[in-house]
Amino acid sequence: MALTNKKTKTSKPTNLELSIQINLSGLSFCILEKELSTISALKHFDFNKKLNPLDILDSLKKIFNTEAILQESFSKICVIHDNELSTLVPRPLFEEASLADYLKFNSKILKSDFITYDDIVLNDSVNVYVPYININNFIYEKFGAFTFKHVSTILIEEILHIEKNTNTTKVYLNVNKNHFEIIVIEKGKLLLYNTFEYVTKEDFIYYVLFTVEQLKLNPETLNLVLIGTIHKEDDLYQIAYKYIRNVSFGNRNDHYEYYENPKYEHSDFTLIKSF
Repeated sequence: MALTNKKTKTSKPTNLELSIQINLSGLSFCILEKELSTISALKHFDFNKKLNPLDILDSLKKIFNTEAILQESFSKICVIHDNELSTLVPRPLFEEASLADYLKFNSKILKSDFITYDDIVLNDSVNVYVPYININNFIYEKFGAFTFKHVSTILIEEILHIEKNTNTTKVYLNVNKNHFEIIVIEKGKLLLYNTFEYVTKEDFIYYVLFTVEQLKLNPETLNLVLIGTIHKEDDLYQIAYKYIRNVSFGNRNDHYEYYENPKYEHSDFTLIKSF
């Protein structure tokens, strides 16, 4: 469980690690003081509309120019690419020469897109995806070597780890402002991963119930676990609770101290879990 006390800033921090999560509608960053196991910065920037990758880069540059904490030196940097351009491939069937073939069946990709992949060891699979390559280039030019992952890689790895000994079926929703990821775990194994865009609460519950129906799960008995930007007073929570009996909030289960606490124990899941 995350510690709830606010820590007081003292001397100049050392051994800092930076994680940045980017999607078309916003970005967030988080800084970890590794030696003190303390999150010293956690900030979010909402673009109010979906931007294109070029505009995102302009916004990121402005943030780096205006946020004093981002002028520090970082021992590690991780960029999390949050988009729908990803697909899972079983490791025994994976061929690196076929990256575009894997993606083109469920994503709109261009010939000029750079395609890469993450290994997901716990699932013996490969996550093939399109990163925001202009963002990667900017971070490399500014800091040098860094790591990057797709948001679904972190979600799947962390949830599989949390649920590795469970005997029940759980449906996780990682809720963001305009989209959500859904991860279904059955007896500790990944049954499904997908992502959906939504505008209204009716869109949201339609995609959830459609997935449940396709997997022949029972809304009366399954366990729905919510993480991300959602809370009990949220319309999305209320409509989920209307149609699904067992609804709960997840927990990052981290042991960091914070200068400023995250909004909820289940918020900023992928950003903080990237350390």
